[in-house]
Amino acid sequence: MRQLSGAGVYVHFPWCLAKCPYCDFVSYARERAAIDHAAYADAVLRELDERASSVEGRRIDTIFFGGGTPSLWEPRELGRVVRGIRERLGCAGAGDLEVTVECNPTSLDADRARALVDQGVNRVSIGVQSLRDERLKYLGRLHDANGGRAAVRDALSAVPRVSADLIFGLPGQSAQQARDEALELVDLGLSHVSCYQLTIEPGTRFGELAKRGRLPLAEDATVADAFLAIDEALGARGFRHYEVSNYAQPGEEARHNLGYWRGDEYLGLGCAAVGFVRTGGTGGVGGVGGERGEGAVEGVRYRNEVLPEKYVARGLGSSPGPESGAPTREPLDGPTLMRERIMLGLRVDAGVDLDEASAALGTPGWTAERTRTAEKLVARGRVVREGGRLRVPRAAWLWTDDTATRLF
Repeated sequence: MRQLSGAGVYVHFPWCLAKCPYCDFVSYARERAAIDHAAYADAVLRELDERASSVEGRRIDTIFFGGGTPSLWEPRELGRVVRGIRERLGCAGAGDLEVTVECNPTSLDADRARALVDQGVNRVSIGVQSLRDERLKYLGRLHDANGGRAAVRDALSAVPRVSADLIFGLPGQSAQQARDEALELVDLGLSHVSCYQLTIEPGTRFGELAKRGRLPLAEDATVADAFLAIDEALGARGFRHYEVSNYAQPGEEARHNLGYWRGDEYLGLGCAAVGFVRTGGTGGVGGVGGERGEGAVEGVRYRNEVLPEKYVARGLGSSPGPESGAPTREPLDGPTLMRERIMLGLRVDAGVDLDEASAALGTPGWTAERTRTAEKLVARGRVVREGGRLRVPRAAWLWTDDTATRLF
């Protein structure tokens, strides 16, 4: 089997100290002492044993621990999972394997940062979200602004690569204030920052309040101005705005997330984790697929059990069942993968090459309808076409999702 590169591993840790009102990820509020850290690591490793064959022949370039709050996990147990992945899968060398852990300021200090590095972690992403106490209170965060600053400084003292998240578009926040927070954050010494517009998701506490008209929100025009102000300010600091929400100094891009945006495979492990593996074509895995002929590419997206107790009890959790949260498998054909490649690829500054995608997926990229739509979008300034490549110009990034949908 030919060697493939660009695959990643995502490990979900489903617990937080508190559930943020804007968060729609699968997470459960629990004190650290109430978590069975070893049992959860055991379950993840059991699942790894069962799923390892699905990425046989792939080189694993990145491991990402998300959540939830993975910095709550005891480092020795998290490290057991890192070592298990390295032992069972074909991973890149120690100097080339990116191992990221999402952290919250309430569970990250210098000692914890050093302990994570001792377990093989070389990158952390810190959920600072704001450097103003009143905005942190609105967001339901447990830390204050000084706690966020301290967590970044502690991480920088121990971890080779540090990123932080910032949320903008908050009520009462001007574009200048959003810009100033972004500058203050990167000036702590960061080489990567993610700046996310506050979005109100159904099923969250903010979603319920907004539905009842009881949640103060920022004006759309102010949010757009904040996006542009942050872009200009961080660009002046030497940060490349390489994805709609992400900025990095040269060479400091989040390689795991770049894999998602390129359409690379990723093995999902843990409660509620989602994974994507190819099942057909010349690079088929696990002896599955290939019915559409040489070169056709198909895939499967799966999602694990969302209840931690059930996940730990049955590991992989592949038993079918009608109950809520039962694991699912979604087959993906070539045209579906092409649409996803467009949706994700247009988020990055380089865009997506539909000729390359067509060759990789074995399905047409430039259909007649897509070509006509692209021509209209070019005329409106929403996309730029360069040969087979489409990209969204910076001035139109605010409408990227709508643009991608039109090209489906």
